[in-house]
Amino acid sequence: MVMAFFRKGDSGLESIESRIVAMLGDARHSFDLATLAVVSGADPDSVGDDIRSTDQRINTAEQELRSELVVHISVQGTSDIGTVLGYTLLIKKIERIGDQAKNILDLAEEGVSFADAPDAGEFLEHRQVVSALFGETIELLSHVDTDRFEDYHSRVYGLRSVYESKVREYMHSSEPASFAVPRAIFYRYLKRIVANLGGVLTSATEPLPHQDYYDDGRTDIDDD
Repeated sequence: MVMAFFRKGDSGLESIESRIVAMLGDARHSFDLATLAVVSGADPDSVGDDIRSTDQRINTAEQELRSELVVHISVQGTSDIGTVLGYTLLIKKIERIGDQAKNILDLAEEGVSFADAPDAGEFLEHRQVVSALFGETIELLSHVDTDRFEDYHSRVYGLRSVYESKVREYMHSSEPASFAVPRAIFYRYLKRIVANLGGVLTSATEPLPHQDYYDDGRTDIDDD
């Protein structure tokens, strides 16, 4: 996978790498369920327990992997320190994505639903785009394709800009707060998720000083 490609030799991190990919799959699962509740009108009670248990699994995996990375350094020495620091950042970003998915569930549990809204089709489209981005991130982590990295990061940056524009649009909207506020919050969550997905890939593929950036460090793609 890409993470192995950007380091040299067999350093015993393959199991950790596989679990990182599994964490990202869990984060996608939570995202798909949470957005189903907000965008398609699914009953949040029917998905809430699944999302929370998945989020707990992500949190547990993060803690376990951090411990294993510390052990790895203590056993192997400092030769893998850059890789380990990168992985530590990477798993934190996946944990944040899980949190954002849970935040989207919170919107649904507060009664937010765009299922019958006039702009429902727009929300469905963005849900599909971001879910597909999860899949592409997993694919790029698992198979080296350097020709696709630049295009991927350009699209991530473009999506961030789109969602930031949406947030600003609804912040200054003349529509009632009950219309504008949930939309601004939802797009803010999408922006953070997309930014952290981009950060996952840079954490796995870029030198430590350039992580959370692309274009040789010129373009900031991070969003906490």
